[in-house]
Amino acid sequence: MILDVTDLHSYYGKSHVLQGVELSMKAGELVCLLGRNGVGKSTTLKTIMGLVQPRGGRVLFQGRELSGKAPFEIARLGVGYVPEERRIFKSLTVLENLLIGVKASRQPQARRPWTVERVFDSFPRLAERRHNKGGHLSGGEQQMLTVARTLMGNPELLLVDEPTEGLAPMVAEGVLTMLATIRDTGVTILMVEQNYRAAFELGDSFHIMSKGRIVFHGRAEELLAAEDVRMKYLEV
Repeated sequence: MILDVTDLHSYYGKSHVLQGVELSMKAGELVCLLGRNGVGKSTTLKTIMGLVQPRGGRVLFQGRELSGKAPFEIARLGVGYVPEERRIFKSLTVLENLLIGVKASRQPQARRPWTVERVFDSFPRLAERRHNKGGHLSGGEQQMLTVARTLMGNPELLLVDEPTEGLAPMVAEGVLTMLATIRDTGVTILMVEQNYRAAFELGDSFHIMSKGRIVFHGRAEELLAAEDVRMKYLEV
């Protein structure tokens, strides 16, 4: 397993947010973490990334313990994080934002590295906008830039938080297609998504969260068959 999360507990102050999360992924998978707002999906990603330190449990990435490490140490080990807020530098150009994403790595590269040229070849829309300021991009273009900037660190595992949030359906489809393209290059992706219909054809497997716990995990056909689960934990 490239990622193995066991009995993970995280808090915000006295609020017990993650209550024994169990999650594992194989290399090359795109796994979708689903659930309604406020159930702990984003906190799971932040805990894996070291932005929230767990009070119990283990996070193993390629067999290495991540718990207790700082986010920059985790990034150097090969984990990339795409925040929901995007956090691009709006006063900098697309090219300048990409260059900021370059990270020193202590890990040998298992795949062809991501460079500016490769990003522009893979995502022509960003190439067209290379000299545009980040603040002048559309919402979908900003999301693409955020993902591409993280790729510049050459992660083995990409944590993506709500990539389609606030985007029109056709724009969201383009962002999800981009993530599928990245998965097909060999990057493992753990994606948080509230709209399971948008992610249904993309994911290799699905985990559903409720009240800080994983309450379902399975393949697409298993989720499709589990109508009671979808009604209880996903439907509005």
